[in-house]
Amino acid sequence: MTRLLPALLCGSLLLLLAKTAAAAPPAQYGYRVLEQHPLPRDNFVQGLEFDGDTLLVGTGQYGQSRLRRYAFPAMTLLAEQRLPPRLFGEGITRYGDRIYQLTWRAGFGIAWDAKEFRPLARFALPGEGWGLTHSETSLIYSDGSATVRFLDPATLRPTRELVVRRDGRPLARLNELEWVDGRLWANVWTTDRIVIIDPASGTVEAEVDLAGLLPLPERHRSTDVLNGIARDEAGQIWVTGKYWPWLYRIELAPAGTRARDLR
Repeated sequence: MTRLLPALLCGSLLLLLAKTAAAAPPAQYGYRVLEQHPLPRDNFVQGLEFDGDTLLVGTGQYGQSRLRRYAFPAMTLLAEQRLPPRLFGEGITRYGDRIYQLTWRAGFGIAWDAKEFRPLARFALPGEGWGLTHSETSLIYSDGSATVRFLDPATLRPTRELVVRRDGRPLARLNELEWVDGRLWANVWTTDRIVIIDPASGTVEAEVDLAGLLPLPERHRSTDVLNGIARDEAGQIWVTGKYWPWLYRIELAPAGTRARDLR
């Protein structure tokens, strides 16, 4: 027992150090706006993704949910599909020759033909659907909790779950998602924050504070929260919100920065 005690103490110390490292606070960033383009204000944005030189937008609200394709940057509407009034549209992503769109509480998602914009199939969705994106091998969706789920694109069945933690504690209300350079970016509903998540551990590695991004004079009574992250083919990050009039191209800046350098 005497010989075992030092080993136990050493093991406990290593475990404590590991937990401390895992709970390290995330890096903090502000933003610099580099470019902005008009976005039709009737988009209650639930999903945002670039597809070549076009922009896919999934919108929500009962009776108003849409899947739209815009020419970018002209923002000319090229195609649109309306969801049945009983469905509340949520996140979208294109994978292969299909566009996948979640619904909020209907218990299923919709697979669309990416070129013809026609519905192909439904897939089961346990619980609620919120944000949706994809990696090289998986579809990834959030449900408003701290858990994100990975789906096999071939079967659309779950392959694993990941609990997202900030400072060691579950971070709920994860909303719209985007896969960026091997990391999962997520809006946090009702906040002006984007979190950057390690998809292996679920640890929030960084936060981006986008407070003040939409100026007060641009806000109307219907203006809702920040929601929508999209990476274009050049690797640039664009963000927007629900019923916002602008798409913003941003770059990360030191914490506290709220700068505009429009080009």
